[in-house]
Amino acid sequence: MTDRRRFGGDDVAAREQVTATAAAAARAGVDLIHVRERDLADRALVDLVSSVVEAVAGTATAVVVNDRPDVALAAGAHGVHLRADSLPPHAVRRIAPPGFLIGRSVHSEDEARLVEQEGGADYLVFGTVFPSRSKPDRSPAGIDALRRACAAVRLPVLAIGGMTVERAVDVARAGASGIAAIGGDGADRRAAA
Repeated sequence: MTDRRRFGGDDVAAREQVTATAAAAARAGVDLIHVRERDLADRALVDLVSSVVEAVAGTATAVVVNDRPDVALAAGAHGVHLRADSLPPHAVRRIAPPGFLIGRSVHSEDEARLVEQEGGADYLVFGTVFPSRSKPDRSPAGIDALRRACAAVRLPVLAIGGMTVERAVDVARAGASGIAAIGGDGADRRAAA
């Protein structure tokens, strides 16, 4: 997931660094880049997403936009990632073109099961699994809750929250298809990819 504030804020240089990091992640084999810049104005967000899409062109990496199907479509992104309190995936699916990815955040086994039953989602992101600097106020669900959520659905589940290379092994054993991360040092990101 992107977070331009890690590169100094809202200026052009920070957005260029997001794009460069996305390109490097794509070259390293990252499957999905989630542009999560919730406070950017519409035009700036479309420009950033367009730059990220262009930066990963020619790779297998897909780009999704946080909670903004309109921006995803306008910028040529591969899909959208919906928050738990957002539009339901099946509603977005009705307006999405073929092949458009739709992900959804979930926080419990029951929520994962419900999202799958309602339809429309291609993948789920479950968390926060471990304590996380990005969500310090959120109580971690833990590896057992992740295991139950993964077992309850057929959709691929990505784990988020406090991910490290060492924890990725436990996450995989719990049934997750992968991990999602905002933080982590460069070594963690390269090893995870």
